[in-house]
Amino acid sequence: MLNALDILFTFLHFFIVGFNLLGWIWKRTRRWHFAFAMLTIASWFILGIWYGIGYCPVTDWQWDVKEQLGVQNLPASFIEYYAEKITGHNFDPGFINAVTLITFLVAIALSVYFNFFRKADHKHDVSR
Repeated sequence: MLNALDILFTFLHFFIVGFNLLGWIWKRTRRWHFAFAMLTIASWFILGIWYGIGYCPVTDWQWDVKEQLGVQNLPASFIEYYAEKITGHNFDPGFINAVTLITFLVAIALSVYFNFFRKADHKHDVSR
């Protein structure tokens, strides 16, 4: 059961990360992306007041499961964990956090642009 839960959280994490980075691309998901990105920011910076900046409840839940499975020395970041797992390289947490924040801010800027500033031009919008 714990292994299944760990796999479920992994898929959920990859969905969250993927949608946060790419959800602005498709016209149908742009408003959802913006709302989802704002929820992520709220988690990182509002819940982060109490739990640490960058807090993600899904990571917290998954790390509880992993600890019950006997995994130790988990980093604070899901992205750091999988970057290290996939590459076999130990990354500086500051580097991972900076890359995560920069790519997320770029995605948010694109979301704001497409949701609030770009006029609907159906002739040139290939993402319909």
